[in-house]
Amino acid sequence: MYADCCGRFHKGLPAPTAEQLMRARYSAYVLYDNAFIAATWHVTTREAGMPIDRGVPTESGAPDIRWLGLDIRSHVASDDTASVEFVARYKQGGRADRLHEISRFVREAGLWWYIDGRFPKEEKQP
Repeated sequence: MYADCCGRFHKGLPAPTAEQLMRARYSAYVLYDNAFIAATWHVTTREAGMPIDRGVPTESGAPDIRWLGLDIRSHVASDDTASVEFVARYKQGGRADRLHEISRFVREAGLWWYIDGRFPKEEKQP
């Protein structure tokens, strides 16, 4: 399943939609593939040499974030821009949490690039 979905993008095939690029970026976080994440970040919003935060390394040197799942809430696209709203679940330091983001993408020369994201406020559940 990985080879049919995100693996092909990690090997260099361009993602045909921003949503597919978002899924591949999430998978890259799961796999600690910093190179793919950096390579799909638009040059105008990525600082040179920008480290990709994966969590605080534990004593073993491995990051303490464990990604648990991705839920795509929406994908809105025009010819050359798109937004993808998602919720990514993870566990860090034994505590479950989630990242809710609305990501912006742009397509240039046929390739989709991650621009940035905003984090909408969510109502607390009682």
